[in-house]
Amino acid sequence: MSVRARGRGRPGFGLLGPRRTRHSVRPEQLASLAVPVGDDGVVIGVDGDGRPAVIGINRPTPYDVTLIGGLWTAQVLALRAAATGARIVVETGRAHAWTKLAQAAGAGQPCVSLHDVGRVPAQGPSAGSPVVVVRDCGMRPPRGRVASGPWQSVVTLLPYLSPVAPRLLEKSSLVGIQRVSPDEAAQIGQLMHLPADATRTLSTLTDGVTLWCTRRDRQFVMTSATDAESGLLGSARRMD
Repeated sequence: MSVRARGRGRPGFGLLGPRRTRHSVRPEQLASLAVPVGDDGVVIGVDGDGRPAVIGINRPTPYDVTLIGGLWTAQVLALRAAATGARIVVETGRAHAWTKLAQAAGAGQPCVSLHDVGRVPAQGPSAGSPVVVVRDCGMRPPRGRVASGPWQSVVTLLPYLSPVAPRLLEKSSLVGIQRVSPDEAAQIGQLMHLPADATRTLSTLTDGVTLWCTRRDRQFVMTSATDAESGLLGSARRMD
């Protein structure tokens, strides 16, 4: 179910990992490789061919992500970003929905902090301590006090398409879209220059499936929770 736009680069997706001397294995040895080797980032799920789908969220340049979807997917992304060593800063008007995650993440280390809307302090990100700001501020999130910058990415969660969505999608490096209504799908298709078949599919996506896209590349991704994530967040769902 993967669709790729033509183009040489993939600016919205994973960072290119270190390039070292090539190693080769015989075909009969491939089955013994249990860990996929690919580019750097957060594995958010698998594509239609079962290959890991990676979002390079910790970057030396500003990086904005908009997710039109459910809280569950945003929280899985936050947990997996924390596992890469990022500090997760959640700006939210529903702290109760994030408290359990914040307490469980980091094996007792304070790697997830919760803040009221408009009250996020400066974070001081660095290469050794990258930051991911998750803005869970409803349909009309105000302009954030803390913007994306070197080693500080911002993920904005919108439950549905809203009047502020065109502005957010315009400035986003990467956009995630989960199941929306046919009318919303048509608007998003125009904003993101999606082909007609991808646009039609947006209103039929099952829980856990997200179209991650830029205006040049797009990829449908299935996110499945690990046992630990399921115990904490439950099963994949579009509605909160």
